[in-house]
Amino acid sequence: MKKLKSYEIRQMWLDFFKSKGHDIMPSASLVPVNDPTLLWINAGVAPLKKFFDGREIPKNRRMVNAQKSIRTNDIDNVGKTARHHTFFEMLGNFSIGDYFREEALTWAIEILTSEKWFGFDINKLYFTIYPDDTASLNKWLELGVPKSHIIKLEGNFWEIGEGPCGPDTEIFYDRGVKYDPQNLGITMLENDIENDRYIEIWNIVFSQFNAKAGVERSEYKELPSKNIDTGMGLERMACIMQEVETNYDTDLFLPVINEVEKLTGVKYTGQMAFKVIADHIRSVTFAVSDGAMLSNEGRGYVLRRILRRAVRYGKKLGMNEPFMYKLVVIVANYMSNYYPYLLDTASSVAKIIKLEEEKFLLTLETGEKKLLDYINNTNDKVIPKEIAFLLYDTFGFPLELTLEVAAEYDFTVDEKGFKEELNKQKELSRNARSDDQSMNSQNKAMMDFTMNSEFIGYQYLKTKAEVIAIFKDGEKVDKANGDCLLVFNKTVFYAESGGQIGDIGYIKINDEIKKVVNTIKLPNSQHASLVQLGNLTIEVGDILEISVDTEFRSDVCCNHSATHLLNEALRKVLGKHVIQQGSSVTNKTLRFDFNNFTFPTKEEILAVEKMVNEEIAKKQAVVIKEMPIGEAKKMDVQAVFGEKYGDVVRVVDMSFSKELCGGTHVCNTGDIQRFAILSIESKGSGIFRIEATTNNNVVEELDKVLANVNQEIGDLENKMTSLIATAKKEGIDLEYHKEKFIDGGLSYQAVIEKAVEVAALREQAKELDKTYNKLKKNKNCLLIDNYLDMVYNVKGYNILVLSLENEEIDITKDLVDRLSDRLEKSIVFIADILLDKVIFICKNKIDGLQAGLLVKEAAIMTKGNGGGRNDFAQAGGKDISLVGKALERVQEIIGNKL
Repeated sequence: MKKLKSYEIRQMWLDFFKSKGHDIMPSASLVPVNDPTLLWINAGVAPLKKFFDGREIPKNRRMVNAQKSIRTNDIDNVGKTARHHTFFEMLGNFSIGDYFREEALTWAIEILTSEKWFGFDINKLYFTIYPDDTASLNKWLELGVPKSHIIKLEGNFWEIGEGPCGPDTEIFYDRGVKYDPQNLGITMLENDIENDRYIEIWNIVFSQFNAKAGVERSEYKELPSKNIDTGMGLERMACIMQEVETNYDTDLFLPVINEVEKLTGVKYTGQMAFKVIADHIRSVTFAVSDGAMLSNEGRGYVLRRILRRAVRYGKKLGMNEPFMYKLVVIVANYMSNYYPYLLDTASSVAKIIKLEEEKFLLTLETGEKKLLDYINNTNDKVIPKEIAFLLYDTFGFPLELTLEVAAEYDFTVDEKGFKEELNKQKELSRNARSDDQSMNSQNKAMMDFTMNSEFIGYQYLKTKAEVIAIFKDGEKVDKANGDCLLVFNKTVFYAESGGQIGDIGYIKINDEIKKVVNTIKLPNSQHASLVQLGNLTIEVGDILEISVDTEFRSDVCCNHSATHLLNEALRKVLGKHVIQQGSSVTNKTLRFDFNNFTFPTKEEILAVEKMVNEEIAKKQAVVIKEMPIGEAKKMDVQAVFGEKYGDVVRVVDMSFSKELCGGTHVCNTGDIQRFAILSIESKGSGIFRIEATTNNNVVEELDKVLANVNQEIGDLENKMTSLIATAKKEGIDLEYHKEKFIDGGLSYQAVIEKAVEVAALREQAKELDKTYNKLKKNKNCLLIDNYLDMVYNVKGYNILVLSLENEEIDITKDLVDRLSDRLEKSIVFIADILLDKVIFICKNKIDGLQAGLLVKEAAIMTKGNGGGRNDFAQAGGKDISLVGKALERVQEIIGNKL
């Protein structure tokens, strides 16, 4: 086995598969582009899903990559184990309907065992296969794998939801008995026992079936296009080939660990804190460099959690001031041989991380103050789960620090309850998280259609063309009527792609004219137009006149060219960190998503709009050229991060803006005439969306904005005023927090100012609502003793019956839960009196009492109904004037039953 540095392993992998006819695909951005199913790019195959499910056929059906990835589902294990990471690189080779098992396994043995490549001893490799996969068994044997090194496991079948799936084979490297003190041998593989001896280095998936809900696996149909999807962890390979104990002892982590030693003065001897910091700084550096932002939601929340976890572990090494930001340049330097852009982003990333560290250290101080407030105002010597979790969730105060502070004052902490609350939160997050790796089902008819269709729509908007294919209800047919897709030997219709809407227009045959209502791109890149034929029948071979709706195309061109100008204006006004995060161009409006550190100010948005209009006024010629991608890069062109470009690219040059783009554009920026921003909003995680329009649409779209914006501004201001008033009655001061979020003095003069104002107010209302709920939760937690003072005792049982006014149901339920948790042998019954109704909630831990019957009795007395289980129930009433009598009746029933 060769002893290689990590960058040598990566390059050897790419070189090997390039020699087998694979195209090297660049590593996609960690922030998924146009894929709402993923929070992060989390595997080598993730950016290639469109090829695997048949939506698009790649230029080369053989591809290889080294894909940066983030996974956080096991974040608590990072640092504890030798191989868990949040950031990692996945080496992958892929075949889309080209080679299959024969070549995949042959090449696996070659790259692993050949002296020219990795040079592993085949006798140190073990292979797991799916029990029914006799083809892989026979192939491994044919390639010289000892039969005793092949293990059949039911788990060797890759399947996530409906769509492509299939058996897989995993390859393990045996590090020897040194890592097997009990000498268990391959029983650890057979029984799936976590161990440090047999290290999984490669998984090869044979994507050959189409999974379908309700169908037995043995009945899955074969895919029309069988694919190969593989993944090899670079960090694991480095650990093995550098012959070190753990991944953290490789050259992928040691530069950071060595720097942390210098910063802390602590010698690294395997401490978990060093490992956490070394892993997490890689995640944050790459993610922020790729356009992700730290925030309180979505991927921004995940990123903030990763950074804060590292800062907490830094405190264990004596770091009580910002230090993570100093490690960014270390990561950038040693990873720049494959990711050179890190050197360009290092400075801005370090600034972002430093600000976040400072904020978190201040938060820790606030959390400690809140904890001491509770300790000093209670007679109970136990920190309840709700306080511990509130500190953790709201103030970022870790449980370990809560335990330390509590111990100093002879308090204990309800750790079990805290973990229950944490698990509840994890389950909610898991259910809300988009992290779907499943793929769409393949359409065989469209994938098999390979006839050439030439797009001439850049130069012409009208032509005569022959129908070469018809698709009806997903099937290829010889003739059709009604709604169907027509493919022509040459077409003027632009197919929807790159965020630009598909063309509409007309077809004409025998003096009959029918509408083209959309144009899409087929898997093999032909443009197919959706035509409403009605009773007219069209056959393959028919000659038609086809024409684009010129007004529609002109409006689309104006909006698309304006999108390019907007992109560059944002970068000039806000900074070079701005990266396009998505776009949509229609004939009416354009929508542009971008990242930024903060919500853009009114002045910044106005400056952007002004800059775009100035460029329009300059009437610059729009020059469009095709050229080799290397030549284009020398022009400093902008490209969509994560998009895959061919060897020859199309450059749209407006002088002010230069971008790679395949869309349709104006001939001169002056053709756009006018540009107006209609709205701006936050999409979360540091992503913002601008909607704008151009040319003749400006007046119409601005009228729509004016019709709605004043009403929304009034509604939002009323909502915040009402919230502040409600909070004041509850002893919660939100005035300070309103001032904190509101940028006073917003002008009502221009539409763009109104658009910015309403966007700012939306954010203010959202933040104010969040703050209110946090403060209220905090207040309720700290004042729980007030409710406990209302408990009375009957024959050794704790009884609590009370009413609240205008409380949110979720908060009332939470209060019932927490009170019940604090009271042994108890029943808690709360009436939540709202404006025109009452909600009864009961939690019971006393044998002989039934929560369902109690809430039902109270509900009937207040002219409502309901019920539930013996241990928990909820019901509603309509007459709030009878609540007092209902509660007296509940207490009477409880007394009689006991």
